[in-house]
Order: sequence, then structure tokens, then C-alpha cells
Amino acid sequence: MQVLIGHASAHGSTVDVAQRIARVLAQEGLEADVLPISQLGGLEGYDAVVLGSAIHQQAWLPEAMAFVQRHRYELAARPVWLFSVGMSASLPRPVRASARKAQDRRLAGALRDLVRPRGHGLFSGVAREEDFPRWTGVLFRMLGARFGDFRDWDQIEDWARGISHDLCSARPQTSAGA
Repeated sequence: MQVLIGHASAHGSTVDVAQRIARVLAQEGLEADVLPISQLGGLEGYDAVVLGSAIHQQAWLPEAMAFVQRHRYELAARPVWLFSVGMSASLPRPVRASARKAQDRRLAGALRDLVRPRGHGLFSGVAREEDFPRWTGVLFRMLGARFGDFRDWDQIEDWARGISHDLCSARPQTSAGA
């Protein structure tokens, strides 16, 4: 089974998540191609699709949203999973859970209008001070947020194993000696 893992990344964190998902799928016996969404023409040749994007201003990056809109009928014809990489884990602990839930609801709602994913993974990424304008970094710290790498690789790998389980259990079983 051939799986496409498409990603839209602003600073590389989402690429790393896509590559980790591909490694897990490969360990589980699936073939996966990891490609930037900006380089994808279509979905021909893929049995399943995993698409992910960095989150900026509570939304997927424009090229990722445009791809989903442009290919929504092709996506509807195959199993699809979506993942989003944001900064909720960098927020102060008292607001982290509510921000994560709000972000998940907003993203999943916007994406479900276009495609019916089998799942949506919301992961924290990397927040580096040098990736933001100076004033944003000051505001970030004033609000009690932190910079750093907040990717939970165990969570990401478990999510990818769930995809593998779904795809492998859907495969037709061949009988012995056939």
C-alpha cells in the first residue's frame, strides 16, 4: 500500500513530524513518500494520504488549504488523515489545554468542510525565538509562553501506528497457499 505524506512547513518542524510518521509507517510494512505540498500535482498512485501543515494564526498555511480545496474530490476517494503542528505546548500551563481544544475544534471544523478525514492529529512543534519578529518574542515572554522544542515523539508515533493499524486491517487478507 502506497501512502503519501504531504506537508506544509514554515520553519521545518512539520517536515520532521511528516518524516517521523513515514518511518513508523515503513516499520509497519507500508510504503510512504514524504513530499512538500507545494510540489504535489495530484494523488495518482497513492492508496492513502496523510496531510499536515504548520498552524499560523489558528489556520493551516495557505498552500496546504489550497491543496485540500483543489483536490477534495481525489481526497474523498481514499483514506485521509490530517495533522497540524502548532505551539500550544509553549503556552502557559493554565491556558494550554483550553487553547489546544479551541485550536483543534477550529482546524478540524474548517478541514472537515472540505474532506472527511479518518483522524486529525494536533501536535506541538518548535517555537524558536529567531523565527518570530522581535516584538512577538517580547509579547510571547510577557504572556508566560516559552520557546523550545515541544514535539512529543511518542504521541506522534502512536498516532502514526494508528494509521498503520487502520490501513493494514483494511487490506484484503490472502489465504495460505493461494
